[in-house]
Amino acid sequence: MEMEDEHAPLLERLKFSAIFSSNLDEFYMVRVAAIKNQISSGYEAVDPSGLTATEKLIQINQKVRDLVSIQYKMTTDLLKQLDKNGMRIIRKDQFSSDMTEQLERKFNLEIFPVLTPMAVDYTRRFPLISNKTLYIGVKLLIGLEQKLALVQVPIVLDRLIKVENCNSEACYVLLEDVIETFIDKLFLGHQVLATSKFRATRNGDLNIVEDEAEDLLMVIEEAVKLRKWGETVRLELSDCEDTWLQKVLQDSLMLETQQVLKIDGILDLTFLFKLKAPKTVSHLTKTIYKPKKVPVVDKKNIFKSIRENDIFVHHPYESFDIVADFIKLSSRDPNVLAIKQTLYRVSGDSQIVKALAEAAERGKQVTVLVELRARFDEENNINWAKKLEQRGVHVIYGILGLKTHSKITLVVRREKNKIRRYLHLGTGNYNDQTAKVYTDMGIFTCKENFGADASVFFNMISGFVTSVNTNIMSVAPFTMRQKFQDLIDREIKHAKSGHPARIFAKMNSLVDIELIDKLYEASSAGVKIDLIVRGICTLVPGMPEMSENISVTSIVGEFLEHSRIYYFENRKNPEIYLSSADWMTRNLSRRVELLFPIEDPVIAERILLTLKLYFADNQKSWRLGQDGLYVKKSANKKPIHAQDVLKSITYTTNKEYNDKMKAIIERE
Repeated sequence: MEMEDEHAPLLERLKFSAIFSSNLDEFYMVRVAAIKNQISSGYEAVDPSGLTATEKLIQINQKVRDLVSIQYKMTTDLLKQLDKNGMRIIRKDQFSSDMTEQLERKFNLEIFPVLTPMAVDYTRRFPLISNKTLYIGVKLLIGLEQKLALVQVPIVLDRLIKVENCNSEACYVLLEDVIETFIDKLFLGHQVLATSKFRATRNGDLNIVEDEAEDLLMVIEEAVKLRKWGETVRLELSDCEDTWLQKVLQDSLMLETQQVLKIDGILDLTFLFKLKAPKTVSHLTKTIYKPKKVPVVDKKNIFKSIRENDIFVHHPYESFDIVADFIKLSSRDPNVLAIKQTLYRVSGDSQIVKALAEAAERGKQVTVLVELRARFDEENNINWAKKLEQRGVHVIYGILGLKTHSKITLVVRREKNKIRRYLHLGTGNYNDQTAKVYTDMGIFTCKENFGADASVFFNMISGFVTSVNTNIMSVAPFTMRQKFQDLIDREIKHAKSGHPARIFAKMNSLVDIELIDKLYEASSAGVKIDLIVRGICTLVPGMPEMSENISVTSIVGEFLEHSRIYYFENRKNPEIYLSSADWMTRNLSRRVELLFPIEDPVIAERILLTLKLYFADNQKSWRLGQDGLYVKKSANKKPIHAQDVLKSITYTTNKEYNDKMKAIIERE
């Protein structure tokens, strides 16, 4: 649907095709793989959807075919528009004679030496096909027999190859098209009868039995290595008109026909992420947004700024640099005695991790929880964990059976013969790259009640604690679920007493049955509930006498909406909380998560105004109906684009920010 937005630049629209492909890969690697495991183990019980595992898989595969068909039609149309605007992707059937000569030279000099043809016969079994890797299947005539050979498209070479002299500002060809054009050079003396590009998706979920693991780091490291060889759950084929070739590939990967997806176009559209517009056609892409500096911070002494007032940050509108600078300054400050931090997903070149290592080398007590089980980031986290340990950081891996998903940093500092604790708490990962495209919120504080809870939290995750007793923070899986239920029950009580009762909540997913039932109860009692749920939502809104007081909105735009915000009106004494947790069973029952209140009234007002702006959005908002379908919000009134508004606001104090936001909301 975002690809259809004619107001967006062409490359921005194509980016959503890449996002769709990337998300679909992970869906098959995790969700479909789990269903396949159920089928393989003979589990065919009917689940709450009313379907068995086999029935679900059939419906999923049909739905995916329909969606992929739409995706490729739209992608093809957009690529044609791109061609008219000075950028071209030229396919092999469009190669001119001059271009073919140019590409043949490149093939001979740079591509051919890297290629390894793999024959398949009774002496050489079908090779292990790497997960999400492009291959070319080749049908050969050898003597009087048809034989199969495979050629892997090298991942060490750029998939997009720029070519010259094509009458456009920028022309590209695909590496796999070049290899296929000159494939006969790999099989001299044999006739190439047919070729087909293909790609396999494998089970990517790690099966780790923690109770039997003596060394979790070693177990996960081995599991990550095996991931690329997991059971195949999908085969994608392109340019495959040969039934023999399809059958051999399908049988070799032990797949049913319904698990084979024939693609009419380019395989693996995630390459569109790398398609960049030259300056001469800059209108094809969005201007990269440059985050604002947080004006209320003394750059030379962030500790002084935090002592004066809690500091609120909203990424990516405000730069993530303030978080990295907080760690860097702490690592260099001679008065800082200890730094403790949780890391779930970090970038490949993390300034924060480097600062933590430097702090340890300077003799500070540095403790870092690195979550090794952060899905698809395990390898990166393993590498960082090893490097940190080598530099003297005390690295821990959390509590048995629970992923640690909390976002917290504790800095212990000596000041005038006393100890003061400084905190950063947030809704998003300590990742400077995702902070440029994910919306997240965080606060810096040195309030004693926060600091005391932070110490309790870190003692819990580093020791043998099986319960937690905090003052103002709630910790999953120990106290958070009950906290949310109590907050909703309080709104129910107010509604039944005839007082205004309201809940605003913003999250990534809503699937927890207990909380959904509690929201239905609240709606039936008269509590007004407005939810922003970007992704999966199994609550049904607008049902008479059940959820008629509940609305659900999803916002999909330039930035991925990632912040988790929870507002409870409490008889006009509102309470606002930020959290690392969504309302999902895994977050509330199987992960270590944090929920913390916003005590500063000016910051609380700013967050509430941001929520109201989101609810007013009529450009990137989709309303969920009773039928489970999303309908774009009507833009009959003046257009309101929440993300664009948030990008545009400049301020020197939070009060000034709030005044500007109020004026915008009242005007609209």
